[in-house]
Amino acid sequence: MCDLGMSPLSNSYLSPAQLEQMESFYPLRAYVCEKCFLAQVPAFETPATIFGDYAYCSSYSDTWLAHCKAYTGYARERFELTASSHVVEVASNDGYLLKYFKQAGIPVLGIEPAANIAKMAQAAGIPTLSEFFGQDIARRLAAEGKQADLLIGNNVLAHVPDLNDFVSGLQTLLKPEGVLTMEFPHLLRTIEENQFDTIYHEHFSYFSCATVQRVFEAHGLQLFDVQELPTHGGSLRIFAQHKGQGRQPVSASVAALIDVEKRAGLQDLAIYRKFDDRVKKTKRALLKFLLQAKEDGRTIAGYGAPAKGNTLLNYCGIRADILDYTVDKSPQKQGRFLPGTHIPIYGPEKLRETKPDFILILPWNIKDEIMSQLSDVRSWGGQFLIPIPSVKLVK
Repeated sequence: MCDLGMSPLSNSYLSPAQLEQMESFYPLRAYVCEKCFLAQVPAFETPATIFGDYAYCSSYSDTWLAHCKAYTGYARERFELTASSHVVEVASNDGYLLKYFKQAGIPVLGIEPAANIAKMAQAAGIPTLSEFFGQDIARRLAAEGKQADLLIGNNVLAHVPDLNDFVSGLQTLLKPEGVLTMEFPHLLRTIEENQFDTIYHEHFSYFSCATVQRVFEAHGLQLFDVQELPTHGGSLRIFAQHKGQGRQPVSASVAALIDVEKRAGLQDLAIYRKFDDRVKKTKRALLKFLLQAKEDGRTIAGYGAPAKGNTLLNYCGIRADILDYTVDKSPQKQGRFLPGTHIPIYGPEKLRETKPDFILILPWNIKDEIMSQLSDVRSWGGQFLIPIPSVKLVK
């Protein structure tokens, strides 16, 4: 499907001292199964190594928080959640979503493997277990009477190396008439919009609706609805319940979307081969622009330090001799360096201090939010550079 060369773990941000140490790189190649069309990358590191100490916090994007707040109101109304309901989120991060349910008086529980991030949620008053989710913890919570009326998993399904154990655990933790919702990037959007930078070692799997339906049904879970979302460049929100036990009516949306995927070619290997060609073309176009800009004496900085940005920069071979620095709102990343490229990360105020000619937006999925926050960039003649789906300059 796609060969992105050698790359470090995308969330392994470096301290100044670590710049003098050896850094691990692994082959970053995405493969697709010719039978079930599940796209995956090989696992080179354990989940504990990848997620034990994590730098990503969900609360630093206003766009994402607005999305989650809207979901809370929607879920409360559609599934008639009350103070006697129990909402559980797997991979709950810093409590970015569960806080809205808690504010509504609904009991919540978060399960977050990264100890440092779980502590942030706990400090904010969100009950959180710092554990990796799977069948073992699901059985334990079920035995303690802590099954979920609403079980949530946002942008976690791709991060699971043992998919069967994870989905089996979801089935165990869900109450007999409970509802499960999960959000994840849609493979169709990934391919059609050339989002190759969303491929990295922490993302083990890439899903179509058809593949997710197959996986969930194998564990007794029935998809009864699906929604297409704009988040993360194009995501799906699936709704599931126990097969034969759930009380939610089955929508025609699932079959309709699977038909769209089939007509788009997701069940034909040809579309995956063409994707690799587009990736190479985008690399050449981005490098051509950046190299010419540097030859012309222009200054270039980045905005954001997302995992996707590290895939892009490492694949294209863009280092500090091309991209002077990047900035990020997260204090967990400031003062550190991007993995592989060793580009320094500063706070956003650095942009106004140095006034670069071009700002490469690495989290392109929230480009509108970023350009709105940095509207004064135009006052010094600065321009924004969007790398995906194709290289585009925005004045």
